[in-house]
Amino acid sequence: MDRIDQCRIFARVVETGSFTRAAETLGQPRSTVSTAVQALEARVGARLLARTTRSVTPTPDGRAFYEHCVRLVADMDEAEDLFRRERGHVRGVLRVNLPARIGRLIVAPALPEFVAAYPDIQLELGVTDRPVNLTEEGLDCVLRVGTLHDSGLIARRMGRMSLLNVASPAYLARHGIPQTPADLARDGHVAVRYMSPANGRVEAWEWEENGALHTLDLPGPVTVNSAETQIACCLAGLGLIQVPQYDVKPLVQSGELCAVLPHWCAPAMPVNLLYPHRRHLSSRVQAFAGWMEGLLAQHLL
Repeated sequence: MDRIDQCRIFARVVETGSFTRAAETLGQPRSTVSTAVQALEARVGARLLARTTRSVTPTPDGRAFYEHCVRLVADMDEAEDLFRRERGHVRGVLRVNLPARIGRLIVAPALPEFVAAYPDIQLELGVTDRPVNLTEEGLDCVLRVGTLHDSGLIARRMGRMSLLNVASPAYLARHGIPQTPADLARDGHVAVRYMSPANGRVEAWEWEENGALHTLDLPGPVTVNSAETQIACCLAGLGLIQVPQYDVKPLVQSGELCAVLPHWCAPAMPVNLLYPHRRHLSSRVQAFAGWMEGLLAQHLL
C-alpha cells in the first residue's frame, strides 16, 4: 500500500472516529485499515491516534498530521481528475444521500440517463430524511430541503420547492372545505402533524399573506416523522397536510387528494446540494451536481 492510500485511510479514521466505520466507508477490511495506520505511525515515528474501547481520537501530533494528509490526498485526487477529464473519463465510487421521496419519485426514475452518461461512476445512493454527517458516513454529497444551518459545508443551490395544502375527499366531506385560514380553527380542522427528524420539533401550519408569514398550531390525531407516512395518513382521511407539490401532483390529478387554500400556502423551501469544504471538488461530484441541477429544474422554482 502506498503512502497516499495510508494517508487516505488515516484521514477517514479521524473523520469517522472509528476503525470499523472507516473500513465500512472505504470498502476495505478492518484489518487493512488498522495495518495501514500502524504502518503510517511507524513511518512518521509518532503516535497519531489515541485508542480506547469506545473511541478513536487523534493525538496532538495526529491532528497536525491529519491536516497535511487531507491536503496531500486532495492534491493527488486533483491531479488524477485532471488527466481523467482530459481523456473524457469520470470514474470511481460516488456516495450520495437524498431525501427519501425525492430519491424514489424523481431521481431513481431518471438514473438510467445518468448511468448512460457516466458509465464508469459507481453510484452508491442512500435515501433518508434524517440528518447525516458527510465525513462520519463517508458521503461525497447530500441533497437537503429546507433552511440550512452553519455546518461548514459548501451549498450549491438547486432551486426552491413549492408546497401545497391537500386533504382527502373523505376528510373534506366530514369537515368541509376551508375557504380562508380563519376557517381552520373556527371549523375545527385537524392536520396530520409532521415531526422533523432533524430536531424532533412538530412543524406548525404555515401560510403567506400580504408578504407576511403566519403560523397556526393546528391540532391533529396523528404525528409522524416521515413524508411517506404523512401522505399515507392524509389519504386515509386523518387530516390536512402541507407537502411539496411534486410529492402529491399525481394524487391531486387522480382525485385521491384535493388541493385547498391555494392562495395561502407555506413559503417555498430551498433545495441545496451539500458537499465538504474542499479546495478541489472531484469530477464525480461535479458531474452529479450538474446532472441533478438539470433534473430538478423540471420540478423546482
